[in-house]
Amino acid sequence: MTTHIAAFGLCKSYWKGKIEVPVLRGVDVEASRGELVAAVGASGSGKSTMLHILGLLDQPDGGEVLLDGRRIDDRPDRERDVLRNRTFGFIFQFYHLLPELTAVENVMMPHLIRTGLFAYVKQRKAIRRDAEEMLERVGLGHRLTHHPSELSGGEMQRAAIARALVGRPEVLLADEPTGNLDAGTGQGVLELLRDLNRERGLTMILVTHDQQIANQADRVVRLAEGRIEEWIPALV
Repeated sequence: MTTHIAAFGLCKSYWKGKIEVPVLRGVDVEASRGELVAAVGASGSGKSTMLHILGLLDQPDGGEVLLDGRRIDDRPDRERDVLRNRTFGFIFQFYHLLPELTAVENVMMPHLIRTGLFAYVKQRKAIRRDAEEMLERVGLGHRLTHHPSELSGGEMQRAAIARALVGRPEVLLADEPTGNLDAGTGQGVLELLRDLNRERGLTMILVTHDQQIANQADRVVRLAEGRIEEWIPALV
């Protein structure tokens, strides 16, 4: 099992026409196995960009990302693809469920990507069983054949959590997982993530703008203008 993810000196800029817009300006962040770290900050502070770089969805202009002390951001494309599929789980603010698929089919998708079509067809029954069990775990056992348009916001987020976890990742990266939910539903989603974090020893980094959500993490890091402003012990 992975015990530690870390990044040092992360820098990232984007260009608007001829104007360079710095987003990260030398960010250091880390999380150990079983630890839930929350990253807070205003919109535009670089939280999501940092998360995307940690999960190899984007590459830094400078700095490095390490998994158990081994640099991974500079690995070949194929190796980074495998890490994204097998080591990392991703939860996005806007769910990114495929509208034409049912809840259980959406949760099965990471297995299709991992195994390839022919192996997927051969293992389909076992893969479906895994997906159904995970949906049951997140409280959606009664919604297996429903499409995203038939689910509430909280249910769609739970389906996205099931999809992120069905491949048994070692590191879970969550980008504003409660951002589109009301307070009660958001708290329920966070409690589910916390339970899974404790049960599985998952390393988790969660981006949020909500300090009350962040206070339930083990540690909190605040970003401001692309830099780590301070580390804050969570108030739990």
